[in-house]
Amino acid sequence: MGQLTAEEKAGQLLMLALFDPTAAADPVLAGAHVGSVLLLGTGWSLETAQSAAAQVNALPRPGGLAPFIATDQEGGQVQRLQGAGFSAIPSATTQGTWAPEDLATAAAGWGAELKAAGVNLDLAPVADVVDAAFKYANAPIGQLDREFASDPASAGRSAAAFVTGMAEAGVATAVKHFPGLGRVTGNTDFTSEGIVDDATTTDDPNFEAYTLALAAHPAMVMVALAYYTQIDPDHQAAFSPAVITDLLRGRLGWTGVVISDSLSAQAATVLTAGERAVQFVRAGGDIAIFETAAEVQEAWSALTAEMAADPAFAAQVDAAVARIVTAKQQAGLLG
Repeated sequence: MGQLTAEEKAGQLLMLALFDPTAAADPVLAGAHVGSVLLLGTGWSLETAQSAAAQVNALPRPGGLAPFIATDQEGGQVQRLQGAGFSAIPSATTQGTWAPEDLATAAAGWGAELKAAGVNLDLAPVADVVDAAFKYANAPIGQLDREFASDPASAGRSAAAFVTGMAEAGVATAVKHFPGLGRVTGNTDFTSEGIVDDATTTDDPNFEAYTLALAAHPAMVMVALAYYTQIDPDHQAAFSPAVITDLLRGRLGWTGVVISDSLSAQAATVLTAGERAVQFVRAGGDIAIFETAAEVQEAWSALTAEMAADPAFAAQVDAAVARIVTAKQQAGLLG
């Protein structure tokens, strides 16, 4: 960390989505010292993923830190990399019917495919619990068969097995979407309606799924963009110190990286990109995901300005970068 400038530290806090290999050549990636990228959208093949990864890996590496190159490879309706070289992964709902050891073995195989494509971080698994009676009212998880089970113990065991298998293949994981999207109706990617959870509390039994998953040592936890009125009625989870610092880091004891759900999502855009990034870090977050280079540029500028103006915020950035560097070290990304 002593080798990083303030501008380079700010870059480590940002992940830019790439929708095709040409986006890997965007000058913002180098100019904002972006520390991570996300292969998003559809149509990623082995060849295009390898092309994007090669271009990103060729960028300058501040402090010798290689980038996290991530994707969403859950299975079912959420599988970004497809075609030759990639298995057709069943949905989490199907995976959840398998014995944990069988799921871990399968995940190790899927992880090896990601590794061959140049991907070192899978933004999976989903540890959210959806009650069976609410499944088809729950747009972000249940309707897409993204939940492993309708009870927290089973969901947690499956999520832990997925994490274990990916780790065996050398691929880091991000358990998501804390505190859980299983009780909302709206999908935060596309709407600001129906994203309020009035039921989840700070000692909610569904957190058992996260406790079990975190015991398998994922690299990250992804925080949702919903509101949880019993925890913090005034802030979306990704901007809530009560959720990230007090609950996730305090009560659940998570000491690793906290990554946001996409801060370009419809539910987040009431704030400017700069405000989103700064508020996320102030709440205790580490890596903020954005889907456009313009948003990343604005977020990077806001982070560096806030660091210069507020020593307390600069100290928060240092703590966040330390967690990111540790995760990169554990992933073999220190040059």
